[in-house]
Order: sequence, then structure tokens, then C-alpha cells
Amino acid sequence: MRQGDRKCRATRKAGPFLACVALLGLPGCLPGTEGAGVSRMLMPEPAPVAEGLDPGGAGQDAAEASALLNDLMGRRSALPGGSALASVADAVLAADSRPAGAALRSARLRARAQSRNWLPSIGPQVSLTSLGSVVAMLVVEQVIFDNGRKKAERDFAKADVEVAAVTLVQDSNARVLSALTLYLAAREAQDKAELARAAERDMSHFEWIMSERVAGGISDQSDLQVLRQKLAEIRSTEQRESEAARAAVAELSAMGVDPAMLQGEALTRGGLAALRLPDPVPVPLPVRMAEAEQERAMARARIDRAGFLPGLSATAALGRGAPDPSLDIRTARPLGFGTADDLRAVEAATESERRKVDQAREESERRLRRLQQERTALARQAQEGMVLTSKAKANLDLFQAQYDAGQRQVMDVVGLYEQFARQQQQAAGLAYRAMQAELDIAAELGLLADGDKL
Repeated sequence: MRQGDRKCRATRKAGPFLACVALLGLPGCLPGTEGAGVSRMLMPEPAPVAEGLDPGGAGQDAAEASALLNDLMGRRSALPGGSALASVADAVLAADSRPAGAALRSARLRARAQSRNWLPSIGPQVSLTSLGSVVAMLVVEQVIFDNGRKKAERDFAKADVEVAAVTLVQDSNARVLSALTLYLAAREAQDKAELARAAERDMSHFEWIMSERVAGGISDQSDLQVLRQKLAEIRSTEQRESEAARAAVAELSAMGVDPAMLQGEALTRGGLAALRLPDPVPVPLPVRMAEAEQERAMARARIDRAGFLPGLSATAALGRGAPDPSLDIRTARPLGFGTADDLRAVEAATESERRKVDQAREESERRLRRLQQERTALARQAQEGMVLTSKAKANLDLFQAQYDAGQRQVMDVVGLYEQFARQQQQAAGLAYRAMQAELDIAAELGLLADGDKL
């Protein structure tokens, strides 16, 4: 009889231990979890030091794969290969400190941690009893049914990765757009400075002719004063444009672009190839961001909703004075008189995110339509400007020939030359403004950098 009592007591003492072993072994019975032990749960695989959209190899969990990430990685740069624009873009991306990349890595780590949230939780429990003794136990809890809360937490972490990925693409495209805007500004300023220097040489020749005519008593001194005033304005324009070009080049140098790339042929007129925009165009980045935020908000709503519903969990403890294993039914959030309003607030939050997606789609479509119309108008104006410049040059040549034949005065030729020089300046600016509109369109679509290289 004593031997039977000892066996019963031994069985009761071993009960909590066996329950802990059973709870730890429970996840191993779930489909797709073969070989997942306690050591793997406590010691996850190390993450790479830095990650972009594609961490590469085994570093990317299958749970992280999504249509949105595949779409972002599949986008290709619209910049012409081997062009100066592409070289500037590569340089600024290589020098980028990538704070959004660090945020994406953090989101990936959280998603990997949440991908194992179905495993049992293990933790110590230390309490002070009424007799003043300390009771220490190891408590193991396994959630059996939670109304989809754990799955919603995994979906939330996955959507958080998508939000971080879109942020990375947006930041990278914004950085490239800033650099290319500076590059176009430098090219435009240098072109205009070069045109001003040519005008200064020609106007200086007219000023010399007029000074000789005044010295010979043929022309009036007032005409010479007018010419000198026009010459001073041209020199001021040349100096202003040269300073603007140097400022843009200095700013580009601070962004990681080698100043040698911005000298000589790289900043001369011409050579602005059109961008290679795909057809059909991809979904704009602001819309992708709104969609990712909607998925994250909907996952958060499912988490909040599940918190109001009762869930079932198994608990066991190992230690002196440990209670018997138990099945608990509990809610993550207490119920009260305002629970119904809380649930309606959760539904209202998801509806708000749906409307934000529609609003982002409308605003992005409006921006793209405006930029497309602006690009078309500026391209047409640039072509017209070239035609008007050629006509002004033909008129100038005619007046010059008439002046050489003694049929025109010097001031007649000077006035027409001033009009020709002004038309050249305007035509040069229109070409760069048209290219800027194309860059703005590409940035809105996330096409200023290859997605798989971010």
C-alpha cells in the first residue's frame, strides 16, 4: 500500500513537468513545423547586417513574400542607360545613408519574430507568499484558440514590412529626383551662361563700333550709353547663371557626385534623351503606400476585435508549489458598457483607410495628368522656341547684311540681336523644364531606380 502511495505522489509531482513537455511538443505536431524546437524558438536565425527590398538567399522568409514587394522589386529605372542622368542617380544612391533601409530591416525582424507567435510562451514567475517564502515557477502557455489574433499579428507585421518597403522606394526616388533636379539646374545655368558670354562678345563688338562712331562725330553719345547699359546687363546675367551652376554642382558634390562628372561635355547643351516610361505604367508609389497602410490598419482592426472575444489557452507550471495544468478562457480586453462603441470605432477605422486609398489614387492621377500635360506643352514650346530662334537668327543675318551695305543703323542691328539673344535664353530653359516634368512623372511612379537594387 505504501508503495502505491509513493507512486501516486511521484505521479502528482511529475504531472506539471509532463504537462510542460506536452505543451512544448504541441507545436511540433502542427503541420509545417517539423523540427521546430525550443532552441530554434529562443534563438532565431541571425539577420543580415543590412537589407533592402530583397535580402537575398535564405535571409528572406516565405512569410515576407507579397505581391507588393514583388511589384516594387520588378520596377526598372526609366533613365537612359549610360547617360549622365543615370550616372548621377547611381552616384547619389551609392552615397545614400539609407535610414529607410534600416527601418525596413527592423520591420523584417519584427515580422520574423511574429511568424513564430504560434509557439508556446515560456517565462518565469516569482511570487511572495503570505508566509514570506518565495515561490519560483516556470510557466508555459500555449494558445489553442484566439479568434484569429495570432494570425492578425502576423499579418500586421507583414504589412509593416510592406509599408517600410514603400517608404524605402519613395525615399530613394526622392533622393534621385533631388539630385537630377540639381543636375538639370546646373546644366541649364551653364548653358545660359555660355549664351550670355557669346552675347557679351558680340555686344562688345557693337560697343566698340559705336564708340568709334561717337569719337568720329557720326553717332550720338546717348546710343553709346544705351549699348553700355545692355552690355552690363548681359555681364550680370552671365555672372548670375555661372554662380547658380557652381552652387548646384557644389550641392551635388555634397550628395556624393564626383565633380569631375559635372565638367566639360556633361554640362554642355544637347544630349537630353527622353525617359523610357513603360506602357502600361505601374501603380504610383503614393497609392501603393496607401494600400500597404490599409492592410496594416485592417490587421490592427482584427487584433483589436479579437481582443474583445474569449480565447482558449492551456497553461502549465513547473516548480515548487506549482498549480495543476489548466485550460483558461479569457479575453485580452475587459468587456464594459462601451464595448459596442469600441467595436464600431474599429470598423470606422478600417473604412477610413479604404477611403484614404481612393483619395490617394485620385490625387496621384491628378498629379500625373497635370505633369503629362505640362510635359507635352513644354516640349511643344521648346520646339516652337527653336523655330523662333532660327527665324530670329535669319532676321539678324539680314539686318547685318543691310548694315554692311549701309542701309541700317547700328542700333537697329543691336535691337534685333538683343531679341535673338533673349529668344535663345528662353528656348534653352524650356527644354530643361520639359525634362524636369518627365523626371517628376518617373518619381511619382517610382521609376528613377531599379527596385531590385534598393
